[in-house]
Amino acid sequence: MKTLTLLRHAKSGWDDPALSDHDRPLNAKGARAATAMGAQVRHLGLKFDHLAASSATRVIETLDHFRRGYGTLPEAPHERTLYLASAGTLLDAIRAFPASADHALLVGHNPGLEDLVLLLSAESNPLRGAVEEKFPTASVAVLELDGDWAGAADGCGHLTTFVRPRDLDPSLGPGHD
Repeated sequence: MKTLTLLRHAKSGWDDPALSDHDRPLNAKGARAATAMGAQVRHLGLKFDHLAASSATRVIETLDHFRRGYGTLPEAPHERTLYLASAGTLLDAIRAFPASADHALLVGHNPGLEDLVLLLSAESNPLRGAVEEKFPTASVAVLELDGDWAGAADGCGHLTTFVRPRDLDPSLGPGHD
């Protein structure tokens, strides 16, 4: 069994209209949320032996702050193909994860991450409703997959954890900028 943890980038800023979407940085709330989520993932005892992440600035900064709460993560290149990737593209990336990896962290964007959770998890899963409602920025979903990475397919996963920043601190939720 493989464990896949999905982390959506934290809240980013729109303060500089000259920046491209790819280059937008985190805002202060996003930085706090990413650090808090890193600490929560550490508290949950999750370990990672593989990391895949989008090349967007907000993803790179999310990981920097996540590490402050979590600790050391595997090194990985930031992949342009994961920037705003669809669930299908993300699934292709997962299928290419090294067979030796058992616990992977994938950091990216919506709607791809949300769609991926819904694709991989069974419809009967009680946590699925919260993901269907919204996969907010800096949220974490953990799926246990049947089989190996190469065989990842529709319904092969069980969603075991879904945590949003507001679950840890209400001030990290909507309406608290």
